[in-house]
Amino acid sequence: MSVVVVAIDGPSGSGKSSTSRAVAEHFGWAYLDTGAMYRAVAWAWLGSGIPLEDADAIVAMVRRTPLRITTDPAAPGIAVDGTDVSTAIRDPRVSAEVSKVSSIQGVRDELIARQRALIAAADGGIVVEGRDITTVVAPDADVRILLVADPGARVARRAAELGARATGAEVTDQVIRRDRDDSRVTTFTEAAAGVTVIDSTYDDLPTVVGRVVALVEQTLAEEH
Repeated sequence: MSVVVVAIDGPSGSGKSSTSRAVAEHFGWAYLDTGAMYRAVAWAWLGSGIPLEDADAIVAMVRRTPLRITTDPAAPGIAVDGTDVSTAIRDPRVSAEVSKVSSIQGVRDELIARQRALIAAADGGIVVEGRDITTVVAPDADVRILLVADPGARVARRAAELGARATGAEVTDQVIRRDRDDSRVTTFTEAAAGVTVIDSTYDDLPTVVGRVVALVEQTLAEEH
């Protein structure tokens, strides 16, 4: 049986991670946070001393950097060369720099190849979330969703998530500035053909999860 792939894209604070994890748990499938992979290599770059201007050296570093990402939705995590960085990659310093690394095409090519390998290796099904999953990483996914919300809701959600770890200005920067920077290399503000848009602005998590689950079940029923 082929792997069932659910691809969920969207801006920061739209609820991608919480929704994707819950949907994966509902179906007993794997969960892949591609953003964590970009954050992990940004964390590695910050400690490498490689200047941002040396894109070739950054790409070479990423290619030789072992990443181990856990796809269990109940306990997601990621390690860089054996070091657990699951918490470290959420630090505001990493958030402020990750777009600089993720905008390098060679870095994207390397991580996209790894993401596709993880998808292919999934058992039964996988929910994959990020910026370019519906358009680049898995454009042939069984279900393709763009999860959106208005900026005010997204900033408030990220502030609640980070708590005392970030100031209000840092939270706003993470949400608004990162979306602007990332939109230069990925298209996640408008849905591509065949992608279903779900607006989470006024819905709580269980409602959004229910809408995604219903869409997945409907799609699978139609395919079979």
